[in-house]
Amino acid sequence: MKECLQLPVLYIRGGTSKGAYLLASDLPSNTSERDQIILSLYGSPDIRQIDGIGGADPLTSKVAIVGPSTVEACDVDYTFGYVGITDAVVDYEGNCGNISSGVGIFAILRGLVEPVEPMTVVRIHNTNTHKIIEAHIPVQDGLPVVAGDFSIDGVPGTGAQIMLYFQSPSGSKTGKLLPTGNVRDTISLEKGNAHTAKKDHILDVSFVDSATPSVFVKAEDLGCVGTEMPSEIEADSEGLLDILEDIRRTGAVRMGLATSKESASPAIPKVCMVGTASTYTEIQGRVIEDTSIDIVARTKALSAIHKAYAVTGGIATATAALIPGTVVHDVVSEEAKRTKTVTLGHPSGTFTFNIDIDTERLSVAKAGVARTARPIMDGIAYVTTKK
Repeated sequence: MKECLQLPVLYIRGGTSKGAYLLASDLPSNTSERDQIILSLYGSPDIRQIDGIGGADPLTSKVAIVGPSTVEACDVDYTFGYVGITDAVVDYEGNCGNISSGVGIFAILRGLVEPVEPMTVVRIHNTNTHKIIEAHIPVQDGLPVVAGDFSIDGVPGTGAQIMLYFQSPSGSKTGKLLPTGNVRDTISLEKGNAHTAKKDHILDVSFVDSATPSVFVKAEDLGCVGTEMPSEIEADSEGLLDILEDIRRTGAVRMGLATSKESASPAIPKVCMVGTASTYTEIQGRVIEDTSIDIVARTKALSAIHKAYAVTGGIATATAALIPGTVVHDVVSEEAKRTKTVTLGHPSGTFTFNIDIDTERLSVAKAGVARTARPIMDGIAYVTTKK
């Protein structure tokens, strides 16, 4: 075992994702050395991640690095990373809201935050976006409560409700709610096919940065409805997945996140295909009625279609839905515009967001979302340091 590093790991399911939560002090300060340890922990690069803890899926190849806060009035610093599966890279460009839901639990269990009953408020400084997330963690007998009767679509069973409030989420990476200054732009794709032929490969899109930078396109403009399942999109013979990636990379350049399509991060911006509320059958066979949602939406998780929906991407989608003139505003329900509460229909069910937005000044005070999270395993990982 001389060539193995013994690394303390708390493995947590946060929302519809899961991954290793690590103390920053247990990792090297040198970022290159740190990332090599994380890649080895996950068994990357390898399509199966067979020699590590990775689950060979973008939703289970995520890492959280947590330590004492370097920002006043916050409790912890939290850095999120997408761990490459086939690529030897850890991408820190954006945050993951689902993984964020486990940070408060980790902070309490690792002694970074003093537990307060019945609710401990953990103020989290996300270093990826330099934004603050307020996590409300139920506590009993000095420990986080994980059992409860609250459920989220995409996760079997129930758990204790954790409320997350993303404070002033606008401009998470670009510094602006509307990175181009416009509510709607047009883009030209590199190539088109049956999905874009009617538009001569020119598409109306909206660029919005709220919790995460995102580019939105109407499903109907791609010849879709918006209720398509991930397997349908990924197997599409006309290359719909490639078109969505082209839109995403084009958005990266237009939003100032990359100098070229080739240099765009695989994590940001997110690309989201949206449509009017329609009845559909989700992955597990449950019928989602159009009357129970305000909009249907599909987004990518790195190289695949998300099997549920990202928290940060959902905040961006719900925010865009409430901004007059965006392509998302075109298709969202009138009820959502009135209440500023948006329920998305995604491949695994529904997801509701409360957006505190001033639509005249175009400013977002906070975005609220409910999640569940629970520790799965706490122990020592033997990380290979030499191959």
